[in-house]
Amino acid sequence: MKKNLLVVALRNFKKDKWYSLLNTLGLTIGITFSLFLIFYVKDELTYDRFNKKADRIFRIISFIQEKDKNTDWAITQAPLAATLKKDYPEVEEAARFMGRERTLFKNGENNFYETKLFYADSSVFKIFSYHFLAGNPAYALNEPNSIVISKSVADKYFDKKNGGYESVVGKTLRTVYEVYKITGVIDDVPGNSHIRFDMLISWSSLPQQRRAGENWGNFNNYTYVLMKPGTNASAFDKKLAPMYDKYMAPIFAQFNVKIHYGVQPITDIHLKSKLEQEPEELGSMTYIWIFSAVAFLMMLIASINYMNLTTARSARRAKEIGIRKVVGSTRSQLVLQFLSESVLTALIAVILSFGLLIILLPAFNSLSGKDFSIKTIIKPFNILLLLGIGLFTGLVGGSYPAFYLSSFQPVSILKGSLSKASGNVNLRRTLVVLQFSISMIMLICTWVVYSQLSFLQKKDLGFDKNQVMSVIVNTGEDERGKINSMNNDLRSLPGVKIVGTGNSYPGSTNLNLNLFSVQTDKGYTDKGIECYAIDEHFLKALNIPIVNGRNFSGLADTLHGIIVNQAMVAHFGWKEAIGKRVKFPGDTSSNYLEVVGVVKNFNQKSLYNPIAPLLLFYGPNGNMIQLKLNTGNLKPTIANVGNIWKKYFPNLPFEYKFLDDNFNSQYTADQKRGKIFATFSVLTIIITCLGLLGLTAFTAQQKQKEISIRRVMGASIGQIVSMVSRNYLWLALIAAVIAFPIAYYFMNGWLKVFSYHDELSIVPFVASAFAIMLTAVLTAMYHSAKAALAKPANNLRTE
Repeated sequence: MKKNLLVVALRNFKKDKWYSLLNTLGLTIGITFSLFLIFYVKDELTYDRFNKKADRIFRIISFIQEKDKNTDWAITQAPLAATLKKDYPEVEEAARFMGRERTLFKNGENNFYETKLFYADSSVFKIFSYHFLAGNPAYALNEPNSIVISKSVADKYFDKKNGGYESVVGKTLRTVYEVYKITGVIDDVPGNSHIRFDMLISWSSLPQQRRAGENWGNFNNYTYVLMKPGTNASAFDKKLAPMYDKYMAPIFAQFNVKIHYGVQPITDIHLKSKLEQEPEELGSMTYIWIFSAVAFLMMLIASINYMNLTTARSARRAKEIGIRKVVGSTRSQLVLQFLSESVLTALIAVILSFGLLIILLPAFNSLSGKDFSIKTIIKPFNILLLLGIGLFTGLVGGSYPAFYLSSFQPVSILKGSLSKASGNVNLRRTLVVLQFSISMIMLICTWVVYSQLSFLQKKDLGFDKNQVMSVIVNTGEDERGKINSMNNDLRSLPGVKIVGTGNSYPGSTNLNLNLFSVQTDKGYTDKGIECYAIDEHFLKALNIPIVNGRNFSGLADTLHGIIVNQAMVAHFGWKEAIGKRVKFPGDTSSNYLEVVGVVKNFNQKSLYNPIAPLLLFYGPNGNMIQLKLNTGNLKPTIANVGNIWKKYFPNLPFEYKFLDDNFNSQYTADQKRGKIFATFSVLTIIITCLGLLGLTAFTAQQKQKEISIRRVMGASIGQIVSMVSRNYLWLALIAAVIAFPIAYYFMNGWLKVFSYHDELSIVPFVASAFAIMLTAVLTAMYHSAKAALAKPANNLRTE
């Protein structure tokens, strides 16, 4: 019987090659790209779960409460880790990570800047599951100037022909000022980790002046704890409340600042954290739901295509069903036959999908920023998933046709009453409306996402980011004096307009939040304010206008003059900002900082964040240099800048970025997700069109004799085309009525995530509806015109 089912299925597959091809192609596209989305979602959901003790690892986070502002940080103070282990028996281990600035490392001729490096406690290896290829995790970070490097770093600096990674242990890497002994080599940190690094330096390697500053007032590191088995995280969270009075109140209570800690499971960080100062780009549960829905909808649409085409062509199988029933076939046998045909089609699609997955994997990695490999596809779970999806689509797609076709009565069939049958027309129309609605919603959402990203890139940020080259000098304080001399040489280059320096710039994460006592009409008030130092050329280089007062004039402004933004003026209610004074809290001397200028508001951070009060000091030797360049051929100018760099810093590689690229990189995650969504929206529409193509072809074929009679009676081709096409136009209009409110609800909510966003206009809705309608009508017009142009005599010969 099984052999007979297969033979009949193959015979019908061969008989209707055109429709079988459309079904298989639609299912192949649906299965392939649904799986890509499932891989993406699965990877996002497994962040940090590679850690064997992930259920017991928590990050301690900080909530800072001021009178008019709350700040939630992923970072804490340095003494916290040791204090937690000492004071709380629930804590089995505690460890810290503190980021280090970009640093040049050398080994012989191999010189590279490293950016993913942290100072860390030796206990990190007792908490996290980092796999050692060489070295002993128990002692790897115990000694000063010891360093653990990743496999990729070891490959980059060392030749391991003799001894492998074990031969790397004991060797050294140098910076400009330090020598570090390699005590371990680990596998690269998995990509689905919320904190990633290439190097870990022992905490005891910190410079003495930085360790001297380890107090409860400075927030600069990430603190993790490993809880003992059975510990209730919520109860532990509540037990942390007294730490403010015990350790922090002496520092912060006088400024009306309160601090309390929270306990955050590491498996929640990537998708659920809303904190500032995160070490890596975060994901979004919203996109997890969206991509999961898109994966399901792609499979659903592919299944609907199969269901539509099979029920539409049911008349062709009517006599076959009648004869089978007459000779003794039961309904269950017929159901099994039709489901077998459907599953066979799906299994063929699964085989094709497997090949497509392998071929398109590099393109998807490039699109999504993931690092999937063929090993990902051939994992037993994913193979079972692929087969399961094939079985699901086959059963769903073939379920209604199987039960519908098998319900035909043999007497009615053989009398010819079902000779014109074409399945349940209302069901097919409902399914087409569902397909159109899904496609329309995805088109609208794609349009809105790209409009918002375009808005972010084009919005006036309050500064000019075009043609500005950023160069960062990572060197010791004793060489900072060279920066001023180098900048003077850079200003003499013909392609350079202005050279300004600072220790931060728009889009940089190197931004300090310091507590100040600020003069107001009611006396001094304490407030945490973002700040950094710039020279007198910085504002000119970025074309940031001064709206009141003056720019810095030079060294006379050092530790005296400050410039603030309009947001700070508004926040403190200054009627006249010039001359207002700012002091460091607790400073009882007559020293103060005085406002000498007010700049127009500019976006220091991404447009996810509103513009906050900002205070700018004077600092002539900032290591972040901004060069405003002339338009035109930039290559000679960049080469000349590089030559001057080598004159002053011959041991440091010359690297640069452009400010516009740097600032826009803050939206990289949204851009990747937008591209994924746009790509899969187009694919969903393609699957819909494949089904529509087959359905309109069959409808035109079914109406061939009617069309021929109408042509003989004098109907024009235009009338024939209109007759067939208008039904699909009405279906598209109904789909628009369904799609518009759904798309509006989701996109209106998504836009509210941004502090600055474009208004949700009617254009995406109308344009998307028009695109779907046009696609439907053109497809129907093609087949109806083809039928209308056929010779009536050929179709009426059998009548």
